[in-house]
Amino acid sequence: MEPNYLPEQYKKDKMIEINHNYLQKQFADYDIIFEKLKELVIKGDFTLGESVNEFEKNFAKIVGTKYAIGVGSGTDALFLSLKALGIGEGDEVITSPYGFYSTVGAIVTAGAKPVFVDVGEDYNINPNLIEGAITDKTKAIIPVHWAGLLCDMEKIIPIAEKNNIHIVEDACQAFKAYKDKRYSGNFGTLGCFSFHPLKIINIWGDGGMIVTNSQAMHDKLLLLRNHGLINRDECVLWGYNSRLDSLQAVVGDHLLKKVDSITKTRIRNADYFNQKLVEIPEVLTPIRYGDEDHVYHLYIIRAKDRDRLQEFLIKNGIDAKVHYSPPLHMQIAANKFGYKKGDFPVAEKISSSVLSLPVHEFITQEQQDYIVEKIKKFYNG
Repeated sequence: MEPNYLPEQYKKDKMIEINHNYLQKQFADYDIIFEKLKELVIKGDFTLGESVNEFEKNFAKIVGTKYAIGVGSGTDALFLSLKALGIGEGDEVITSPYGFYSTVGAIVTAGAKPVFVDVGEDYNINPNLIEGAITDKTKAIIPVHWAGLLCDMEKIIPIAEKNNIHIVEDACQAFKAYKDKRYSGNFGTLGCFSFHPLKIINIWGDGGMIVTNSQAMHDKLLLLRNHGLINRDECVLWGYNSRLDSLQAVVGDHLLKKVDSITKTRIRNADYFNQKLVEIPEVLTPIRYGDEDHVYHLYIIRAKDRDRLQEFLIKNGIDAKVHYSPPLHMQIAANKFGYKKGDFPVAEKISSSVLSLPVHEFITQEQQDYIVEKIKKFYNG
């Protein structure tokens, strides 16, 4: 096993002209951030400093929750949310088998068992199948707003209320997705966000945020993220070290001021792709139900002969990626849960045909036209 496979991956991806990675352009105004970091250095409050308080306040205001708690990563946001709810050994948490590894990783490291429910054609958990998976051990549902599209919370919320179980939203890919006067993260007991460099709001490393309207959850999470300390000398519970660095809060707060422009541009780019790709019968464009419920962290198509198309696009300078295959229940780490191929047919079908195209705010219409042209060429020869 390589000690760190990412540097080579970065080099490989950077060679592709039309890329998913747009960070150099997004942070082209780094001089402004550096000036703010100078102030941070002078203050010296690098851990849970004033900049974290300010970022949390501004984040909660945008999402529309009473509280926001900065933590070390989006994965930590999920893990600490489960711990704050008292979920652990012997408990079950329902989630989707199609998604990133962190959701299940958080459930397992909290001590609970992930219980998968198949997805619908929109890639999100199928709410019609949730109740059939609930047992007396079920303590929470984690709906994953996959690729930036909100799950059907209108159906999920009554199921959770009827069965007295919590909703922990995995909104890591869906910041600013909006429906029924509520933003993502505002539908459940707790909502979790990631600031990984390729998320909609991103920073210079890892970071995450938990949002809630519960003061009790807020107060407990403040303890859990910082060793259970109420001050320098008193520990009231055994917690964790998952503090959002002050430096990262400065970067995140800087980007919050741009988030409306970021999301509107992504939606516009996705709409343009939709208009062009609908002409290609071998391609299925992503489902969207309304004007604001999909913010396109990823623009995912379903494509015939996906693997060959991906290879063709990469050879032509287009960073086409698969997010993700195989699905979670077929990963080696999931063997102990007893799932097998065929258990979740929709997730398996989707994961074998999905392909992500760059849709970030810096892709040009000329580049989008080039991508569409190459996809047409692949299928038409």
